[in-house]
Amino acid sequence: MHFIEIDNINYPEVQIYQRLRENAFSKDGSFIADSPNVVKLLIEAGVEIRSIFATPEYYEKNEALLSTHHIPVAYVADKSTLEQIVGHRLHHNVMMHAIRPEETPLDALDDHIIMLTEISNADNIGAIARSAAALGVKSYLVPKQGPHPYARRAVRVSMGHIGKLHYHCYGDIQETLQSLKKLGYRIFAAEVTEDSTPLSQVSVPQKWVLLMGHEQLGISDEILQLCDEVVTIEMEEGIKSFNVAIAASIMMYQFKHA
Repeated sequence: MHFIEIDNINYPEVQIYQRLRENAFSKDGSFIADSPNVVKLLIEAGVEIRSIFATPEYYEKNEALLSTHHIPVAYVADKSTLEQIVGHRLHHNVMMHAIRPEETPLDALDDHIIMLTEISNADNIGAIARSAAALGVKSYLVPKQGPHPYARRAVRVSMGHIGKLHYHCYGDIQETLQSLKKLGYRIFAAEVTEDSTPLSQVSVPQKWVLLMGHEQLGISDEILQLCDEVVTIEMEEGIKSFNVAIAASIMMYQFKHA
């Protein structure tokens, strides 16, 4: 590794750690990951690393991990300098600048897909990614107009597990659903309707897509009509819904074990 000690918060090469906040990306697909566990998982997943920015203690503790991977530049600074550059207090001692993996083409995704409609919260994007990785649902379909799964906060909430998933950002949802049907997937919409199938009674085929709706708006009637089946989680009377990330976790578990 090529080490560069940083003692000036205006050092231009490290300004990207401040610029790439939340949903920001540069044209080359750069993203920033925070915290030792997240960085470790992403390194092990094989992301392209541009640099690591960390304290001397981090490099000493993680020498075995870092020595087995290509890290072009290792910036070194004390924690107070890191915090001055980032602009807020850190609860960790490392950040990584990397390039998000290429999207997987629609026809190369796995047999089991978790798909989102108009999710607007990066935390939910990350939480669903983490659950999908844990439950063995290896493909993730998200809309282009929402938070990217490699947005800084989504990566953080996923705990780096997004690196274990194939992902694809789609444009037109109707065209995408039709394409998935032609590829042999059965489309299940997670929604509460009068004729929805209780989750415990769903018959799960070999190839399926589980479509989750917007946090407040759910899935529109227009999109529901394009789905093969509507599935709902049985709940106590008077309870309208779960948080979308919790609902996705419950449903993915059932779909994988039905």
